[in-house]
Amino acid sequence: MIAKSESFTLQTRGKGTYEITGRVAEFLRSTGLTTGTITVFVRHTSASLIIYENADPSARDDLHRYFDKIAPEGEPWFTHIFEGEDDMPAHLKMALTRTSEVIPVHNGKLALGTWQGIFLFEHRKAAHERELVFTALGV
Repeated sequence: MIAKSESFTLQTRGKGTYEITGRVAEFLRSTGLTTGTITVFVRHTSASLIIYENADPSARDDLHRYFDKIAPEGEPWFTHIFEGEDDMPAHLKMALTRTSEVIPVHNGKLALGTWQGIFLFEHRKAAHERELVFTALGV
């Protein structure tokens, strides 16, 4: 049985999606795992993780616009605005997505579909340093 964990820091440039599939695959290679799972966890409440279309960037552009429409900034009824008008919408967007993803490992590779990628979804306007934790379990 293999059990390995490591943390990884990603610097964002503000709102948007940042593909980390390659970094997760690199971690997987370092483990020697052939069958099992990789868990990716983001240690923040204003960023999240998604598995999403990675072939056409316009799909992510549409995703960003959609989330800005369902959790817009500057709503007068938000009370949690200590860190700015994008603070509460960032928390809502995180709550609607996930803080972790579990990816199966099959024959030593991430069992992602052809057009699937793993992304950090940054919900704040300003650049942030985001910490992720990768954990591998299996044989």
